[in-house]
Amino acid sequence: MARNAEKAMTTLARWRAAQLGETDKHKKRRPYLATECKNLYACEKWRMQIIREIAKKVAQIQNAGLGEFRIRDLNDEINKLLREKKHWEVQIKDLGGQDYQRVGPKMLDHEGKEVPGNKGYKYFGAAKELPGVRELFEQEPPMPPRKTRAELMKDIDADYYGYRDDDDGILIPLEQLAEKNAKQKAITEWKAQKENDDNKMEEEDEEDIYDVNDSPWQKFAVHIPVPTQQDVEQALLRRRKQELLEKYGVLTELDN
Repeated sequence: MARNAEKAMTTLARWRAAQLGETDKHKKRRPYLATECKNLYACEKWRMQIIREIAKKVAQIQNAGLGEFRIRDLNDEINKLLREKKHWEVQIKDLGGQDYQRVGPKMLDHEGKEVPGNKGYKYFGAAKELPGVRELFEQEPPMPPRKTRAELMKDIDADYYGYRDDDDGILIPLEQLAEKNAKQKAITEWKAQKENDDNKMEEEDEEDIYDVNDSPWQKFAVHIPVPTQQDVEQALLRRRKQELLEKYGVLTELDN
């Protein structure tokens, strides 16, 4: 009976200890918001806890055999923890603690290289080899080094400025031929233009100024008689005769 009582007491003690442990664990759960913690020492503790969780998950994500979906989930969890760590570091700074954003080390992978990322999102371990991620960080070939001014000046001589272009005996004949062709073309165009202008002048001289057949004014009705060219010539002749008669008639009257 005593043995059974001891076992019962031991079981009860273990159950009680488990209850107390769960209660204590619940009390020590990390706050959801870093701003809820006003104790600098506690903030430092929670930050270190997050760093340990990140290190554990980074070690897990190195295994490429986990599968694409698990690797993506782990990478998302690590990035979430990184954002949470940053919140705690901001709270630590606000409470007068160390500025980890300024003095903290860079995030390095297992090879000692800085973790690549895109717009703040980092890729760890096997996540860097996922489809679509490898192409995201492929570096373009480096541009060839630019020459200095001194190196460029080494290639500049008289040929660069065209001082010896005529020495080969090729350029001058080509220029002469081009000049001859340009002159012949200009003369031909001038003759054609002159002939065209002469033809226009002849057509204008032969045109009857009294011809109203093609005039735009023919659309309007004419209410008075329009003299023809012959009528104008006859009127001028009669006027000239009248002037002569008047002139000689006056002289005859004076003689008498």
